[in-house]
Amino acid sequence: MNTFKHRLLSLSLLLLISAPLTAQQRGDWVLAQWQGGVYWFPGVVESRTRDTITIAYDDGTRETRPANQVRYYDWRVGSRVECRWAGGNEWYGGRISAMDSGGSVISIAYDDGDREQTTTAMCRSR
Repeated sequence: MNTFKHRLLSLSLLLLISAPLTAQQRGDWVLAQWQGGVYWFPGVVESRTRDTITIAYDDGTRETRPANQVRYYDWRVGSRVECRWAGGNEWYGGRISAMDSGGSVISIAYDDGDREQTTTAMCRSR
């Protein structure tokens, strides 16, 4: 009986942990691999089928990705990101040093020592 309870508890915990990783629904803030590449960009789920998710990215673009190329938004203070300095075209590496309460306005401490307040629309992660 004790072994049965242990297995049941283990299975319950496994389901609890894995469910949020694939349960993105309309309105969830997510990170998705733009065009299936190596970078993860923030956006909001617009719609979902069984195997695909349509994302409205924070930068204004939209696309539909396979569900395995979408994960919950997990950036926080200390997260490593690359951002477009002053809204330019080049990407620079750094870490998030602060976030507003909504999470979309972030401060970046760049690797070269520069600092900037920007939005998630200007950033990506690996």
